[in-house]
Amino acid sequence: MSTIKKPGLSEPSRAYSPKIRGRSAAAGKTKTKAAVRTIRPDGPKQTESSGAHLVMSFLDAKGRVSVDRVAKRFGMSKMQLAETIGLTRETVYRAARLEAPKTQARATEMLEIVGRVADWAGGEKQALAWYRAEPIAAFGGRTAESLVKEGKASAVRDYLDHVATGGFA
Repeated sequence: MSTIKKPGLSEPSRAYSPKIRGRSAAAGKTKTKAAVRTIRPDGPKQTESSGAHLVMSFLDAKGRVSVDRVAKRFGMSKMQLAETIGLTRETVYRAARLEAPKTQARATEMLEIVGRVADWAGGEKQALAWYRAEPIAAFGGRTAESLVKEGKASAVRDYLDHVATGGFA
């Protein structure tokens, strides 16, 4: 194995063998495994990444998202949850407003998106942190949270589908 002298060093004992992405330039052998990607003819697996499993876990007996259970599971107050989904404080404290279509739609959209990225992020709480704080370059650096607040949850879901099928982020 040949060695390359580092610039400015004259002693052979100070020589080094550079490594490039898991491959020794001197040895010429690849030490990393090639990634194999299998695409099924029926399309990508959507059951786990669709986010529906997370939404289903928060439905009450009437088929509505239980805001109390969502807040408790993610370790936040109702007020913090209302802020996260773009609603006022009164919305989550009044029973009539909790059942309103807008409230249910926003909570469902948030849970679908968080459910889709939970596996990628490393868990539900990490996915919520991504949802609230990570800027998405494709949307001009805006977060998923800000897009959902503006009623653009479908654009975020489309983006996540694109990334899940191998598209650029």
